[in-house]
Amino acid sequence: MENQIEIFITKDNQTEVKVRFEQETVWLNAHMIASLFTVNRPAIVKHIQNIYKSNELPENATCSILEQVAADGKLRKMKLYNLDMILSVGYRVNSKSATQFRQWATQRLKDYLVQGYALNEKRLKEANEKFMDLQNAIKLAAQAINSETLSTVEATGILKVLQNYAYALETLDKYDHQQLLISNITLGEVKELSYEEGKQLIKQWSEIQNTGELFGREKDASFKSSLRSIYQTFDGNDVYPSIEEKAANLLYFIVKNHSFSDGNKRIAAGLFAYFLDKNNMLFKNDGSKILDNNALVAITIMIAESKSEEKDIMVKLVVNLINSNN
Repeated sequence: MENQIEIFITKDNQTEVKVRFEQETVWLNAHMIASLFTVNRPAIVKHIQNIYKSNELPENATCSILEQVAADGKLRKMKLYNLDMILSVGYRVNSKSATQFRQWATQRLKDYLVQGYALNEKRLKEANEKFMDLQNAIKLAAQAINSETLSTVEATGILKVLQNYAYALETLDKYDHQQLLISNITLGEVKELSYEEGKQLIKQWSEIQNTGELFGREKDASFKSSLRSIYQTFDGNDVYPSIEEKAANLLYFIVKNHSFSDGNKRIAAGLFAYFLDKNNMLFKNDGSKILDNNALVAITIMIAESKSEEKDIMVKLVVNLINSNN
């Protein structure tokens, strides 16, 4: 990922700080932080000491030692502080520049959040970058929420966003760190989707949507194989024991096998939704879809763009998204 740079300039154009995101954070020394907030270095050092003394931030996670050769040829050690510390100091310093910085930081937070991460094919190819953007935005949010400079309306708005999307953000974090698990799955009798039923559904969709002759035309026997695969057993036990796992693998197999001359993604998404509906899992208790239209499009494209070695994480992601017990 290329370094992301945001520029903060005071209204009198006297201060310019290039904030460089490297490895998900920023590193500035006390002199640079003092320059950013137009105060003396001792004031910055005092704030940092108080932050560590009150255990607001852990020193080992927010401070790094940089060794460099000074002009006299001797090795010098310099303390660098990350984004969490810079923001914490920024909300303590009482200066015009600090106020402007807080306004700047809060606006960056809003910019990140209002993007909405509306997933489309182009952005999905940049998924890793978006996840890192999201992590940076959450760091800003954690600091902004605790700031007395925010109005009640602003703070409430931030909290509402984070609360409404708490599960989505947690799922993205687990995805990013390869920590997604399959749990709370739905076991029991499964209403199977047969090959003949699937073919009939595809024919009906083609007639209704006037998709053309190539839509749903099988190129080989892989479509039948995809349907059979989700019901396979080993040593008397289902390979995919839950409805969620069967549905997720059904979506994955049909997308990746490219069984049809045209309409592979549409057919995969349609049969996936049909299978969930057939097993009474398409809708939540409140009547809303377990996956809305945009989410279904996004996850289908993500699977199509994924590499074969990413199958396990893709399936786990789908299972987590459609698990009504989460």
